[in-house]
Amino acid sequence: MLKNLLLIDAALCILFLSETHPGSIHDKRIADATPYPLPAGSQLLQDLGFQAFTLDGVDIIQPTKKPRGRTLTRAQRAANRKVARRRVRIEHVNSSVKRCRMLKETIRLWKAGIRDMVMEIGCALHNFRVRLTPSWTPMI
Repeated sequence: MLKNLLLIDAALCILFLSETHPGSIHDKRIADATPYPLPAGSQLLQDLGFQAFTLDGVDIIQPTKKPRGRTLTRAQRAANRKVARRRVRIEHVNSSVKRCRMLKETIRLWKAGIRDMVMEIGCALHNFRVRLTPSWTPMI
């Protein structure tokens, strides 16, 4: 299994693709090692796999983690649903990239840079689909 991190804008176009890493590396460790091209004042919507990840001048939006042995308050659950409604569009982008079947299957090409190139092709095809298909509506 391989991992990449994507930065997606409000129009659901992929702006940034990280290097390909083995699946055993945690998402936060990849994010810490990756220089993000985010301007100050922007918002970053992330899931709980990036707990404690911060960027200077960037507003981080993520769901509230459930405390051990307790439940979330009604307001926290409502806020988590609001974040989930936005994040589902990002998950649609991830599935759109993986329509390129080569990304779902085991890549047996071991030459340096091939795995990154295959992921770049999948992201480029997604961006092409977004530009040509009016059904991809932007996030709120």
